[in-house]
Amino acid sequence: MKTKILLILTLISFSNAFSQEAKMSKPTMGFYFNPSVNVGFKLNKEKEVPNNTQYIQPKMPNKITYGITAIGGYNFLPNFAIGSGFRYTFIEDNYHLVYWMVQPKFIFDPGDHPFYIELNYGRQLNNSVVSDAEFLGARLGIQVSYSKRLSQEGGIVLESHKLGNSNPFFIGLSYGITVFSNKNYTGYGED
Repeated sequence: MKTKILLILTLISFSNAFSQEAKMSKPTMGFYFNPSVNVGFKLNKEKEVPNNTQYIQPKMPNKITYGITAIGGYNFLPNFAIGSGFRYTFIEDNYHLVYWMVQPKFIFDPGDHPFYIELNYGRQLNNSVVSDAEFLGARLGIQVSYSKRLSQEGGIVLESHKLGNSNPFFIGLSYGITVFSNKNYTGYGED
């Protein structure tokens, strides 16, 4: 009698392990590609230096900047992804800057409508009026799923650039899409 009761209790305790229901785990995008465009407005006003030489002096950066970014990466943890890619930024005539970027991405509530925070670091690759330009920035936004492997996203961009003797700070808007490899990342992929 005791062995029958012990056998029944053992079967009940292991019934969850052998059940056919799939456990809901936090999804990841897998590999992803994220092209985006952004426009920004310069917040800080820099002191003008009078031009008292015969040589051409670089002008202070414009109030408006725009650019395009292409990032490829991998989302290996539910709330973290890392990516790298290129970015083109136009700030002023002859300030056509091409950056190599590194982008860690923190994802909150992954799935159909995740909120994300991206940290961006970029280093200049091309030759322009300035050399060795860098930027640090962050993008806060939300993704909205569009299909099995596609989401669109929008966000707010905060960036601090180092352009020779000038250090402009920009705030702006960004819009892009994300194409990812895991078709079950959003509700569109579930059968």
